[in-house]
Amino acid sequence: MRTPSLRTIVLIASAAVSTGASAHLGTDAGVHHSFLDGLVHPLTGMDHMAAMVAVGLWSAMTARRVWLAPIAFAGMLLVGALLGLGGLALPAVEPMIAASLLVLGLLVATQAKLPAALAAGVVGTFAVFHGVAHGTELAGGDNGWLPLVGMLVATAGLHLAGVGIGLAMRAHSTWWPRAIGGLVTLLGGAFLLQLV
Repeated sequence: MRTPSLRTIVLIASAAVSTGASAHLGTDAGVHHSFLDGLVHPLTGMDHMAAMVAVGLWSAMTARRVWLAPIAFAGMLLVGALLGLGGLALPAVEPMIAASLLVLGLLVATQAKLPAALAAGVVGTFAVFHGVAHGTELAGGDNGWLPLVGMLVATAGLHLAGVGIGLAMRAHSTWWPRAIGGLVTLLGGAFLLQLV
């Protein structure tokens, strides 16, 4: 299998970063009813998309068990989404989502290697808050399960994209992860400033 060129990586990263920052800070105006609604939902907020890709990217670049952190994130995202669908409101959801971008961006930029359990715990904690935000937004539909399944499929796809980018970057210079991690960190800072 051919490794993607550096130009391809830059185009993918640029497309992700240049997407309008329509963060899920608050609730959506629309009601979600279908699998497709849930599938598209994580792609409509730059905060969620960047966090999910960053988890895969960081894991691919630093972990021996590449799938551990993405599985922890997806599992705890499901827990958070179920809590949100059930009407649970956690405090500071929006600041925690923004903080997740700051932390994940720094982890990508520094290529920090954490013990597997700690890495899973960090991403899992942030995933609960992302999940609650999604679950709260999906709660208005008649059937919360269909959009929830779509959301999980999209989450897995975003993790897979991050893993693919991370594996491709292993063969290139170390400044690419620093640049992408820095952009994710800046995005988190911008979201935090929106909350002030």
